Amino acid sequence: MRKLLASLFLIITLGTTQGANAGPYQDALAAYGRGDYATALSLLRPLAAQGNATAQYNLGVMYERGQGVPQDYKEAVRLYGLAATQEHESAQYNLGVMYRDGQGVPQDYKEAVRLFGLAAAQRGADAQNNLGRMYATGRGVPQDYKEAVRLYRLAAAQGFALAQFNLGVMYDLGQGVVQDYVRAHMFFLLSASNGDSDASKNRDDVAKKLNSSQIQQAQEMAQRCQASSYKQCGETVIAAAV
Repeated sequence: MRKLLASLFLIITLGTTQGANAGPYQDALAAYGRGDYATALSLLRPLAAQGNATAQYNLGVMYERGQGVPQDYKEAVRLYGLAATQEHESAQYNLGVMYRDGQGVPQDYKEAVRLFGLAAAQRGADAQNNLGRMYATGRGVPQDYKEAVRLYRLAAAQGFALAQFNLGVMYDLGQGVVQDYVRAHMFFLLSASNGDSDASKNRDDVAKKLNSSQIQQAQEMAQRCQASSYKQCGETVIAAAV
């Protein structure tokens, strides 16, 4: 079984913007899409200097990835920070990852938790899942499996495959919940159907602990869960923002 809570992934999708800057921004987006990073940078920099949070975030992504510029984690952190102070959810999340991994800043789990919390409060599924990781592993916060489960549920209810996988692990191990192999199997089924490459193996491992009727029950629960857009998943899903 793979280690609980696999490595974090940065959000790299370019955001959107509206209003008077939409024209230059859309031109920047088109340039980025065709790999013309120099043009994208030349269009994004004036917008970022004007305080456009989406442009600041996107420049941060380009500096972090070294697209059209030398890779520069410190500059990425600076730009993410500017956007994060304007409540840009993806910037808050990415900045949290930088603090969590010590990229461009000294590693600081408490600051990562704070930033993940801000993004999670805006219903960012990545942030909810990764904040759950911090609680599950006790980094930056006291270890708290129940809080980890609550956060995973928030992300899982948005169809986030890794959070569904993590819930499967928690039910399999009985961490933060009563051990329940049927529900573990259900969440691994959901995670696999949403693209998690490791969930199928975990599903099969848990299946060895179940009889045929229990496996059928888990399959039916997964079908109901998907059909209800993750609102009826055989358990109470906490929907309140963190």
